[in-house]
Order: sequence, then structure tokens, then C-alpha cells
Amino acid sequence: MTVFFTSDTHFGDPRILRIDRRPFPDLPSHDAALVAAWNAVVGPDDTVWHLGDFALGPPPERVAALLGDLRGHKHLIVGNNDGPATLAAPGWTSVAHYAETEVEGRRLVLCHYAFRTWNGLGRGAINLHGHSHGRLKPIPRQYDVGVDAQGLAPVTLDEILVSRRRVGKALGRAAVAEAQGRAIESGPTEGSAKKRRRSAQGLSEPTA
Repeated sequence: MTVFFTSDTHFGDPRILRIDRRPFPDLPSHDAALVAAWNAVVGPDDTVWHLGDFALGPPPERVAALLGDLRGHKHLIVGNNDGPATLAAPGWTSVAHYAETEVEGRRLVLCHYAFRTWNGLGRGAINLHGHSHGRLKPIPRQYDVGVDAQGLAPVTLDEILVSRRRVGKALGRAAVAEAQGRAIESGPTEGSAKKRRRSAQGLSEPTA
């Protein structure tokens, strides 16, 4: 059994194509693609933590059908756009506003919203969240698991951690390259170096 995390699928939400510019011509295509992406990685015996905003707009029977189409044992952490149809849909293993669990020896704090601090932070606990749609500046041990931040599909904890390390290394290399470029552009010329040597020796610049 593998444990996956996702958030902010917004099935049936007519705003989502415009707000997040998801690459689909219409809502039916969007919903079908997200179901296919989910089922491409999640097996029937896997566990999926959905950290909120599952669907907004569809009638209860449509929400239930969507949930039934998705593989795995599904836990919902309630988001601000999860209405009665989502909360009452058959197929959730659990429904809560907050949860703590352990995966691969790591303590996880789960909520729809990103925290400034959280239980166990000083002992290495990780905060997984949604809501920000990939727009929140990352901080250590906090990760956005929403589909806009994770390639439109559920991801494992290992995938989340590896992705952040790769991004961090890339940003680090870019920062070093940029700093080196600035140093080269603003570096001392031969003339300015000679002036500094003369100044250190107490000599004045020769006049013409």
C-alpha cells in the first residue's frame, strides 16, 4: 500500500479554468483528465489524503460519482470550498478539518491551510497543505500538495520531498550564477586595481 497526497482538484468548479489557467478547453475535459491522472498512479489498495476543495458546484449525485471513479481509500481534510455535497458523499474513509499521521517514519501535520507553526515543528514534523494553488513561497518542512503545485496528480511523500530538493538545488545554482555574473560585471578593472595599490602605498596618481 502506498500513501498519496493531493488537494484542490475543484471538480466541477467553473472558476478554476480561468483562475488557475488549467490547460483544458472545458470543465468536462478538466474533470476527466484529473480522474485519469489520479487513477494512473493510485491503486485500489492505496491511501489518498485529499487536503480540501474536492469539488464545488456539481449536484450530490455527480460528486458521489466522481468520488466513486477515483481509486484508493480516500480521506478528506475539509477545505473552504467543500460544501454539503462533498462532505456527505459516500466513499470517504474519513472526513476531518485536521489530522496528524506518520508516513515512512515522518510525522505529518495535515490541513487545508498552510500554518506558520505546527505541532512537532521543532522535532522535524512536516506540514502538508493545499489552498494556495502553488503560489505560496515555500518554507522549510512545509509543502503544498495541491494539483497546481504537483503536476495535476496525487504524489507520495518521497516525490514531494525530492521535488523540493531539486527546485532548491536549481535555485541555488541560479543564485550562484547570478551572483558570479554581477561580480564579473562590477569587478575591478586593471586601472582601478592600480589606483588602490598606489593609495595603499601612499602614492598619488601621476598627473599628465
